[in-house]
Amino acid sequence: MEAEGIVSAYASDAEHDAEVSVRPKRLADFIAQHRVRDQLDLLLRGAMGRGTPPDHILLSGPPGLGKTTLANIVAAELGVGIRVTSGPAIERSGDLAAIVTSLAEGDVLFIDEIHRIAKPAEELLYSAMEDFRVDVVVGKGPGATAIPLDVEPFTLVGATTRSGLLTGPMRDRFGFVAHLDFYSADDLRTLLHRSARILGVPITEEGAVEIAGRSRGTPRIANRLLRRVRDFAEVRADGVVNLETARAALQVYDVDGLGLDRLDRAVLTALVESFRGGPVGLSTLAVAVGEQPDTVEEVCEPFLVRAGLLARTPRGRVATEAAWRHLGISPPNGTFGSGVNPTPDLFSAEP
Repeated sequence: MEAEGIVSAYASDAEHDAEVSVRPKRLADFIAQHRVRDQLDLLLRGAMGRGTPPDHILLSGPPGLGKTTLANIVAAELGVGIRVTSGPAIERSGDLAAIVTSLAEGDVLFIDEIHRIAKPAEELLYSAMEDFRVDVVVGKGPGATAIPLDVEPFTLVGATTRSGLLTGPMRDRFGFVAHLDFYSADDLRTLLHRSARILGVPITEEGAVEIAGRSRGTPRIANRLLRRVRDFAEVRADGVVNLETARAALQVYDVDGLGLDRLDRAVLTALVESFRGGPVGLSTLAVAVGEQPDTVEEVCEPFLVRAGLLARTPRGRVATEAAWRHLGISPPNGTFGSGVNPTPDLFSAEP
């Protein structure tokens, strides 16, 4: 993984095995998301008491917060099997029909990025969710015949990072909808201690606090940084993840005190130094940092906006007062983004 990807909330194919090893297997072990966890507990206990599958579940929120983990926990708590697929992988209605007809009674079907499922498959999914049946069309033209197939009662768990792209009919068919929020620093610290125990990594309280503060409120990033700091500690230190080791390791990987990486700082630096704080258009900003516009918009901007370092305005992107301070640069004439009001700094970590 390249250094600039170390704070990406998306998981690469190579790190799935590492993620699985530290994922909680039961709802009681799931850290944070207390409201969602309590609601899920009630839902699952009620369904098990009645001896019926629970309502279909929709989990939304930014990547890396535990939607896949919760789907596996639902299956484990119910004591049933789970079938995992993703929206982009279901291109035709026949693909979905093959999946749902192979489910055993009570199984969990997990569809990641469900907002990207093909329209024909989505329409077939409606009848599978509501009536536990699908109509498979055989033949073409006037001679086409619809063959109804019964489906064993199952629970669909859908996950999406962009709930606004879900159609109304799809959203309405979920009996339980939950949104996952970013983790607090304390929750991430607790998570890091748990992951360190599982991985056999000696870690101090100060080391856990340091890594948690740079993890963007995302457990996937926290666990990834822990593995990288572990490598540094084993190769260049005494193997213990403490404050000094964590700071030295994260400096090597270009992760600063706010959790910004090379690309994040390049965006802010271009805004401040090349465009005097903005406003500047997305395409122009992307050219200035040598990246594609969608990379800047989807990878960098969400955290920069949430951290109060960048603002989106009708005229373009603007660096806030906190961005100037973070880069250690004095704004010209005390202005921020050509008249845009300064945005308060939401973090208190050192740059």
